[in-house]
Amino acid sequence: MKPAYREIQGKRSKRIRFALLTTIMMVMLVLQACGNNAGGNGASASGGSSTEKSGGKAGSNVPAVLNFGFIGSNKLNVPGGAEGWGFYKGIIQEELKKYGITEVKLTGFPNGPDQTESLISGRLDIGSLGDTPAIIAYASGAKTRLISQSSANTIGYLIGKKDGPKTVKDLQGKTIAIQKGSFMHRYVVGLLQEEGVTDYKLVHMLIPDATAALARGDVDATTNLGVPALKLIDQGYTHLDDASKHPNLLGTSATVVSEDYLAKFPDFPKAWNEAREKALADLKQHEDEYYQFLAEIGDTTPELAKQVNPISDIKDTAFTDEGTKLLEGTKNFLVEEKLAKKDFNISDWQLK
Repeated sequence: MKPAYREIQGKRSKRIRFALLTTIMMVMLVLQACGNNAGGNGASASGGSSTEKSGGKAGSNVPAVLNFGFIGSNKLNVPGGAEGWGFYKGIIQEELKKYGITEVKLTGFPNGPDQTESLISGRLDIGSLGDTPAIIAYASGAKTRLISQSSANTIGYLIGKKDGPKTVKDLQGKTIAIQKGSFMHRYVVGLLQEEGVTDYKLVHMLIPDATAALARGDVDATTNLGVPALKLIDQGYTHLDDASKHPNLLGTSATVVSEDYLAKFPDFPKAWNEAREKALADLKQHEDEYYQFLAEIGDTTPELAKQVNPISDIKDTAFTDEGTKLLEGTKNFLVEEKLAKKDFNISDWQLK
């Protein structure tokens, strides 16, 4: 009977092994199907999978929190422009939720160099700042990509102390307060070159410190912009010049994203620019409310806000020929003045 017993046991073992193999194959098929379904959930704002549209994937790798930096400080903790309006009204947050971003943390900075330092260190994912500090950082090796220029008409002002210089040429041998590495730094150096002023001293000061130094007479002139500049002029300080008279010295904005963040969310530039364009479209439907919003964050009046930051200055596409040309001119100037460590092609930095 022993041979028959062994034959029965052998048949049972084969059946068990076959059942186990069948079970394993079924589990693998189920897991593969789940993986395929999960890969199709990264839908972009306009429909379809983000993998199809950009070669990337907006899925589980997208961090739930986006860290955004801007220049300025106000009680609403938002920037101006379409981005600020979008955050204020919740439009951008709602659009980004489609990609798994459930929270946007906003941080204001006193100047561009401080913001780029936070971007390089990884404390920020994206930042909106002036073109000059963004270019200087990239030329120094910062791993960022430029994804939009929301404006290309930022006007820097050069303001003299009371009973001080009356013209730009009067600044020969004088001391000028600037924010080193800012677009106003580039503006004033370019202006002095155009005017043939060769003997001058630049000292780095943040705008509040520079304004106080101007009032004390410690500096002969300072740079400023927007409403604060117009307020100084109204107070009797001398309006020596502004960049509206020098189109080649106008500033542009730069929205840059770290390459580390793009590795996690390759489709982010498309998602961001679509959200921003939606915010701009809404802003144009509520012009009076928008200027009231600017007045609140700028501590001024809607009328003055409209004068300084008209809606017409906001670009409705990520890049324009005008903005790119200004960016190229700024970059060339910074390289020639050795403010930027190396030359590069703007197209290599832009991510369209």
